[in-house]
Amino acid sequence: MAALAARMGEDALRQRLAMEREQDSHHYRHVEDFLHPEHLPSAGRMIHRVLTAVGLRARGRSNARRIRVGHNRVHLGRLPEAFEGCTLLHLSDLHLDVGRHYVDALVATVRGLACDACVLTGDYRFGIQGSCAPAIAALERLVPLLPQPVFAVLGNHDGIALVEGLEQLGVRVLMNERATLERGGAQLHIAGIDDAHYFRTHDIARARDGLPPEACAILLSHTPEPYRIAAAHGFDLMLSGHTHGGQICLPGGIPVLTDCPAPRSVARGAWRFGRMQGFTSVGCGCSIIDARFHCPPEVTVHVLHGAETSRSQ
Repeated sequence: MAALAARMGEDALRQRLAMEREQDSHHYRHVEDFLHPEHLPSAGRMIHRVLTAVGLRARGRSNARRIRVGHNRVHLGRLPEAFEGCTLLHLSDLHLDVGRHYVDALVATVRGLACDACVLTGDYRFGIQGSCAPAIAALERLVPLLPQPVFAVLGNHDGIALVEGLEQLGVRVLMNERATLERGGAQLHIAGIDDAHYFRTHDIARARDGLPPEACAILLSHTPEPYRIAAAHGFDLMLSGHTHGGQICLPGGIPVLTDCPAPRSVARGAWRFGRMQGFTSVGCGCSIIDARFHCPPEVTVHVLHGAETSRSQ
C-alpha cells in the first residue's frame, strides 16, 4: 500500500480504505449515502417487480445488451500537430459482473475497433460490496481486445483491489496522477483522478502538478462533478461517466435521475465549460438493475483535432 499512497496521496488512500470498510459493513458516514438506492438491496428487486408487472422486464434487459458505438469530434486549440486525428476509445460504467450475456455483448462491440488508445472511466463491478474477482475475471476477457495503451480511473463502485487487477492486465490506472502519450516528438498528457462522487478522494491539483501551462492535457474522472475545478486547472478536455445518461429515461432520452449533483448540461454527451471541453458517457453497462429505456448503452470513439482543423471546417 505504500506505493499506492505515494501515487494518490496518503490521506486519500486512508480515507478510501476507511470508506470501503464502512461500505462493506453497511455503515455510512452520511445520511444521503445510507439512503442511496445503490446502498439499498431492495431497490433492484423493487424495480424488477415493477418492470415485470408492466411487461417491460425482458425489453429492458434486451435494451441493455444492445451496445452501440458513438463518435465525438473534439477540437483542442493546444493539440500538438502530431496528434491530429488521434482516436481514443472511451468505455465507462461497465459493471461487468452483471452477467455473462452482457460481457459477451460488450466484447462483440469492441472487437476490431481500431483506435490509438483507450480510456476507461470507472465502475467495473455491478455491486458496491464484496469481492472484485468477478469483475476482474470479466476484464481478463475484455482488456486484450481494447486498443493499447489503456488508461483507467476507478469509480464509486470500485474497490481499491481493482488497481492491482487492472494493472496486472497491462492497464495504467491513474490515481491522482498522469501519463504521457508521445508521437513525433510531441506530447499529449492524460491525467486521472480517483472517485469524486462517493469516496471523494480526487486530487486534481496533484494530477496536474508539474505540467507547463501550455501543455495539452486530458482529465479522466469517473464523474463530471469536479468540472469547475478541472477547468480552473487548465485541462483541455474532461472525459467522464457515472450518470449512465439516466439509464431509465422518459421518451426523448429525458433522465429521471442522474445521481449527480452537477448541472444536467454536463451529465450526458458533449459539453463545454469556459475553455475546457467535456464529454460524459452514458455508459455501456447498468447499475441497480440490468435494464435501459430510451438511453442506449454506448462506447465512444473520440477523434481529436486541432484548432486549425476546426476553423477550416
